[in-house]
Amino acid sequence: MASGMGTECKEYLFKVLVIGELGVGKTSLIKRYVHQLFSQHYRATIGVDFALKVINWDSKTLVRLQLWDIAGQERFGNMTRVYYKEAVGAFVVFDVTRGSTFEAVSKWKHDLDSKVKLPNGGPIPVVLLANKCDQKKDGNGDNSSNMDQFCKESGFLGWFETSAKDNINVEEAARFLVENILIKDKSLPNEDSNGDTVKLDQEKVATESKSQCC
Repeated sequence: MASGMGTECKEYLFKVLVIGELGVGKTSLIKRYVHQLFSQHYRATIGVDFALKVINWDSKTLVRLQLWDIAGQERFGNMTRVYYKEAVGAFVVFDVTRGSTFEAVSKWKHDLDSKVKLPNGGPIPVVLLANKCDQKKDGNGDNSSNMDQFCKESGFLGWFETSAKDNINVEEAARFLVENILIKDKSLPNEDSNGDTVKLDQEKVATESKSQCC
């Protein structure tokens, strides 16, 4: 692959999980992000489905994002480890119209943290998605400060209100997550990084990324 220009293009392949209760819109979010499509009628995903999104991040960086859609998996707990393997980031999705799906968020986060870690032993970056924000909320209206607090305490990088239907914040949430994956990737010791990237202290990374809520 000889390029006429002397600049070296870095390519990444990132495996990103999309997890959450049944029917919260995981497949819809992926379809919207990857194919710019939306349909009311996706069948429940059985087993694991994944889609690829290629992002020209900047002039020197190409990111291939492999989005893994999990559903029905929770019934066969033994498959999940394979599914989580080598993931470098995740979205946990809940449906704002169904409070029970938000109550399950912590369970998903714990499950994730127990099954997959970064090479340095820290948790992988996770963003929380409050999906179907185009519909009426179930619960006490808009409590974004509560959500900020919840993310801080639960170790989410931040949260976004999303709508696959109206295409709200889908790109933004993905960009935010990829940005954080790239930061983590650069700070990992196995990367032979250039002198100009800041080497972060590993322990500090873990604590700092928590407080960085959007």
